[in-house]
Amino acid sequence: MMPLGPTPIPMNRSSRPQADLPGRSLRAVWHPCTQMKRHEGAPPLEIVRGEGVWLIDAQGRRVLDAVSSWWVNLFGHNQPQIKAAISAQMDRIEHVMLAGLTHAPVVELSERLLARTGLGHAHYGSDGASATEMALKMSAHFWRNGGRPQKNRFIGLAGGYHGETVGALAVTDVPLFRQSYAPLVRVAATVPVPDLRRKPAQLSEAEWVAHCAGALERHLQQHADRTAALIVEPLVQCAAGFVVYPPAYLARVRELCTQYGVHLVADEIAVGMGRSGSFLACEQANVRPDFLCLSKGLTGGYLPLSVVLTTDTVYAAFYDDDVARGFLHSHSYTGNPLACSAALATLDLLDDARLAANRELAARLDAIFAPLHAHPRLTHARHLGLIWAWDVADAPADFARRFAAAALARGALLRPIGSTLYFMPPYVIDEAGAEHLRDAALGALHAVLGAARPSATPAHPAAPERALP
Repeated sequence: MMPLGPTPIPMNRSSRPQADLPGRSLRAVWHPCTQMKRHEGAPPLEIVRGEGVWLIDAQGRRVLDAVSSWWVNLFGHNQPQIKAAISAQMDRIEHVMLAGLTHAPVVELSERLLARTGLGHAHYGSDGASATEMALKMSAHFWRNGGRPQKNRFIGLAGGYHGETVGALAVTDVPLFRQSYAPLVRVAATVPVPDLRRKPAQLSEAEWVAHCAGALERHLQQHADRTAALIVEPLVQCAAGFVVYPPAYLARVRELCTQYGVHLVADEIAVGMGRSGSFLACEQANVRPDFLCLSKGLTGGYLPLSVVLTTDTVYAAFYDDDVARGFLHSHSYTGNPLACSAALATLDLLDDARLAANRELAARLDAIFAPLHAHPRLTHARHLGLIWAWDVADAPADFARRFAAAALARGALLRPIGSTLYFMPPYVIDEAGAEHLRDAALGALHAVLGAARPSATPAHPAAPERALP
């Protein structure tokens, strides 16, 4: 069994710490989603190696990667099959432009995604925000090619997060980003999501779903003639503080989009690839979207890659002699062979048997996390697939930063979103690792909040101050 906690390990030549690497990083690297001034008293942790669910720092201490390195790592660090697939492809061709040329990994990956999702005509990008941009552009261009150029507006769900490029920000309902970049953004309409934490006591779950779906229908009744698409994160809005909503709402959304002639874009960048318990979260509502966005876990966390999959109907609208009617989007590394090979190896690992095993693992881990469910300062416990989240009652304003530091000192990488604590570990975590994670989280809660004391559960929890992944 792999040792837990901060046990030092021998280092090979390639994993030796570099002289003052954290200081050099702060002088040379602009770290993402970070107020760099905050690093004055807490420099970034130097990671030299990974093994399974563990990150190993420059002093040889092990830290459990409980957030899958921003939700991308599915099967652990240093996973042999994925590494072997990348290495084998490296001996053939590392990259070739996909305009006018093709290669086996991109063709096989596209075929397998079609077989797995029922959607095809794969168009590749580098990251989740790029996938959002592609899907929105495809939708608006589809309507333009069909003689309805006025259908170029979009709808998003309240609290939705779809990336931080300018187009993706238009459908991202995070005040921090919208306020910072407002002059650059063409803001989409926003409709309510049936967050079960906010359900009025007098309404049943079905009534709450109907209430929120009614708001969408009223919007479509007035604006469908100008609306290209609605974009949703199926079942879980992760960056909004892990808002969980019922599959019935997603099913009703599909019905309304079909009824009013509006595309449905499913952003499964965070919740796809088995994270929700099924290969796609959409499957739990028996929904097929018009556009499907995948990224993050698509390559198992090894190389940047995203994809947009769509229907034959959408593809046919672009098939023409006129270049201007083609889909005008590209980047130099589209369909990179190394990334596609990593994705193929990830699909090999993520078969139906593995999905079933993940569901059994999730049930065992949920029992291990029971003390967190029962903690008097943790409310609204929620669990779907290999995602767990709790809201911290009466959390101090700097809770997320202080908790992250306290958890790291206890050997766990955890990054709360505002006052929401969450676990999103790689699929290879075992019971011992889960116990270590639980104990680290409980210890960090005690360090930040002091002795646990009961607190009234807020009827309408406040939205996170910084809804970042």
